[in-house]
Amino acid sequence: MGKEIERKFLVNGTEYRTNSNKIYYKQGYLSVDKERTVRVRIVGKQGFITIKGKNNGISRPEYEYEIPLTEAGEILDNLCLKPIIEKYRHIYRHSDNMVWEIDEFLGDNTGLIVAEIELPTETSLFTKPDWIGKEVTDDPRYYNSNLIRNPFCQWQDI
Repeated sequence: MGKEIERKFLVNGTEYRTNSNKIYYKQGYLSVDKERTVRVRIVGKQGFITIKGKNNGISRPEYEYEIPLTEAGEILDNLCLKPIIEKYRHIYRHSDNMVWEIDEFLGDNTGLIVAEIELPTETSLFTKPDWIGKEVTDDPRYYNSNLIRNPFCQWQDI
């Protein structure tokens, strides 16, 4: 079974930009049920479909498959819930050789910047770069699938 073990953090500053690669992401959701999400995504010139199960702590089942780019575009345009999530993802390799993915959201989520780290185990140790802020792993508002129902621009307490 595929498994994702991930922690999420807010970002303080822009230092990550100097040593990272940036790519445009466009993604939408076919299902945002609490038990499962089904996402279609375009990353550069590749299309993907991803099925994620319910979170159990920082882990959840995850299955991802490449699909034809044209079909990914058609699904995003015609079948996915709106709005579509658009963002730039920066890939940053930290000094401990762990990879951080920093998402700078666009559109209704402009201003939101979240860093994620995928871990090999739930107890894996890692060091945080200086620009990593508050952990938001347990806050469902920061799930991409929730940003379509409650975009960042509508948050009152931020």
